[in-house]
Amino acid sequence: MLVLDGKICSQHIKHELSQKVESFKANGKRVPHLAAILVGNNGASETYVANKVKSCAEVGYQSTLIRYKDDISELELLQAIEELNLNTEIDGILVQLPLPNHISELKVIETISPKKDVDGFHPLNSGRLVQGHPTFAPATPYGMTMLMEYFNIETKGKNAVVIGRSNIVGRPMSILLSGNHTYGNCTVTICHSHTKNLEEICSQADILVTAMGKPGFIKSNMVKEGAIVIDVGITRVDDETAARGYRIKGDVDFDDVATKAGAISPVPGGVGLMTIAGLLKNTMKAYLNNN
Repeated sequence: MLVLDGKICSQHIKHELSQKVESFKANGKRVPHLAAILVGNNGASETYVANKVKSCAEVGYQSTLIRYKDDISELELLQAIEELNLNTEIDGILVQLPLPNHISELKVIETISPKKDVDGFHPLNSGRLVQGHPTFAPATPYGMTMLMEYFNIETKGKNAVVIGRSNIVGRPMSILLSGNHTYGNCTVTICHSHTKNLEEICSQADILVTAMGKPGFIKSNMVKEGAIVIDVGITRVDDETAARGYRIKGDVDFDDVATKAGAISPVPGGVGLMTIAGLLKNTMKAYLNNN
C-alpha cells in the first residue's frame, strides 16, 4: 500500500519554485507577489493564512497580509480588492473564506481580477476549466492532481468517484479527472448527500476522492481492492489525550481502508499540504502571465 505523502510532494514542488525565484533574482527581476486579505479573527482562517504566508517565504515569494475587522463594509472590501487589481506589483489575490454574513462571498470572488484569481474561484476561470482552456484551477483539486502525478498514479480509463459537489473541491475535481490530459481521462461519478447506494458506487471506484467533512465515514467495505483513495476531509475531533485537546481527522478510516487500498492520502499530511502547493503554483502562473 502506497502512502500519498503530501509533505514529500509539496517539498518537491516548493524546491522547483524556489529555484525559479532564484533565477528571477539573478536576472534582476522582481519575485512573485501574493496579497492575502483576512477579515475578522476566525481561528481556522488565521491558521490557514499563516501557513500560506509562511509557504510564500519558503519559496522566496513576496507576500502581503491585509487585515480588516469583521465590521468592514462590503463596499470597503470590494474597493480594497479593486485597488489590488490595479497594482501591477501584485500577481495574485486571495480573500480567505468564510467572510462575515453581511458580505457576499460571490461579489468578493467576482471582484477579484480573473488574472489574479489564484484561488481559482472566479466564474470566468471556472468556465475556462469546464471548457478545458488554460486557467487557474482551485488550489485543492489542482494540488490533488499534482499529488497523483508525483506518485505516478494512472488515471486514463479509470472509474473515479468524487464524493462532494462544492465549487471549491468536488465539481472542479470531477472536471479535472474527466479532462483530456495526463491526470484525467477518467469516467467520473459525483456523489452527494442525496446519492442512493453510496456504498455500492464507491466500491466500484478505481479512484475515490472524498470531500464530505464526516470523519472516519469511509470504511474498507466501501473501497475496491487496490483503489486509489484521496481524502480531502479535515475535521477537528475532540481528543483529551491530544496536546491541543483535539485531532485532525479525514473522511476515511485510514487504518481500516489502508488494508485494502492500493494507495491512500493521510490526514493530516496529505491534501492539505498540496492545497498550498497548488496556490503557490497558481501564483507563479499569474506572475509569468504578468511579466
